[in-house]
Amino acid sequence: MTDAAALPGWTLLYSGKVRELYTSPDHPGTVLMVASDRVSAFDHVLEPGIPGKGELLTTLSRWWFEQLYGVPNHLAPSATADIPESVAARAMLVTTLDMYPVECVVRGYLSGSGWLEYQQTQSVCGVALPAGLSDGDRLPEPIYTPAWKAPLGEHDENITYERTVELVGAEVASALRDASLDIFTRASAIAEARGIILADTKFEFGADPETGELTLGDEVLTSDSSRFWDAELYAAGGPRRLESFDKQIVRNWLKANWDQATAPPTLPSEIVEQTAARYRELIERLTGA
Repeated sequence: MTDAAALPGWTLLYSGKVRELYTSPDHPGTVLMVASDRVSAFDHVLEPGIPGKGELLTTLSRWWFEQLYGVPNHLAPSATADIPESVAARAMLVTTLDMYPVECVVRGYLSGSGWLEYQQTQSVCGVALPAGLSDGDRLPEPIYTPAWKAPLGEHDENITYERTVELVGAEVASALRDASLDIFTRASAIAEARGIILADTKFEFGADPETGELTLGDEVLTSDSSRFWDAELYAAGGPRRLESFDKQIVRNWLKANWDQATAPPTLPSEIVEQTAARYRELIERLTGA
């Protein structure tokens, strides 16, 4: 957790697995969202963290918000000067939203939990897919496969579009789907121009409490919310085609070295270093920085 003494005037509102939220009476209607270097997998926070992870993810979110011009987002205007210097590189001051209880997942490729579900039902979240697909295959067109945001401590649950209508109403459900698919298409083209495949991602939206406008919130298109692949490796095929720019290295190591019935082991330094390098490579490839 961020040392509260380093954030004078701010009060901790929420502490999650990888971030904290703070409020201040000097900044009504906003929240300070601070990303940590903590890394989680299989519902556990692991030790040690990934050096620089919070700064990298925050930098990437800010960059994507800039690329997605015209899409309303939760960044507070002229907010940089209001962020405490001690966390400036890994924090965003954001406006409060009435968040919708739906994770808006879009998949352009079949992988992860979508691949597991497809093998059982030949569909993902109620969306029927062609027969004969393999792990990592590109889908005929991106599909919207939402999830219900479960209360803290519970697992999110993949749901059908019809279930989102029940949760938020037909008008909002349609707006969430259309905005998600549109942003995914735009982001995919931006990534593709830089030799990166956006395989899938999740967005979170809320309503502006004053205007009701659908607004993009949380982090966006980062290594923690998205699956990015190297386009050249993907085209070449082979065992490295689906290597992602995220913490998959950590997951793979845990699967091979932990029974998930006991406390998770300490991550070896080489695993930490390799993961940090993947985070850095993605941001360098996308932003040129």
